[in-house]
Amino acid sequence: MSSKREAQPARRSTAEPASTGLRERILSATRELLRERRFDTLSVADIITAAEVSRASFYFYFPSRQAVLGELVRDAVMRGQRAADPWIGGLQDPVAALRAGVRDGARLWRDNAGVLMAIVESQGSDEGLRALWLEQMNLFTDAAAARIESDPQARERLGEMDVRAVAASLTWMGERLYYLAAAGVPPFDDEEVLVDVLTNAWTSILYGRPVTPPSRIPGAEQRGGPAD
Repeated sequence: MSSKREAQPARRSTAEPASTGLRERILSATRELLRERRFDTLSVADIITAAEVSRASFYFYFPSRQAVLGELVRDAVMRGQRAADPWIGGLQDPVAALRAGVRDGARLWRDNAGVLMAIVESQGSDEGLRALWLEQMNLFTDAAAARIESDPQARERLGEMDVRAVAASLTWMGERLYYLAAAGVPPFDDEEVLVDVLTNAWTSILYGRPVTPPSRIPGAEQRGGPAD
């Protein structure tokens, strides 16, 4: 039976293996395996073989394969948070910042498709991975809710609506569409379609401004600005 502990960071023993690169080899091997295989088909033995490490070395760093996946997911989410910085920071035009963040998010999912699809597909049957994914997604929801609360235009637009519920809805919609794109499901396998749909969803709800994609406006890409 799975437990929440499986997805937690590994605890090290007092005896450090001779090679300090073993941990990264385990992570890298798992990431590469997930490019071609589903997580539920991987065993610890598969990871050990691919990483060319001993079983003792694996368990020195990670208590389970779920813990390895958890570490890879946290790394991807951390980079996803950086992708959202332009909008979260509120230092740019919000529509332009949202479009840039959505595009960076799409590319992050594309580049980490194996890892992120693994957590989405596995969290339904593994309690520990589910807790991990909810925790990571809440980081995005919390940041989006705080940004909305600080934006007078968005607050006026939403009126008495529950800001965190709105932020969570938009965040989870993004998760689902990014997943479909990473899985190659049309029409979201087309990056421009994905970016257009998600950008318009966010801007329409928060600002009441459906946006014509820059790619549809002659000369807009040369100008480098969004269309309002």
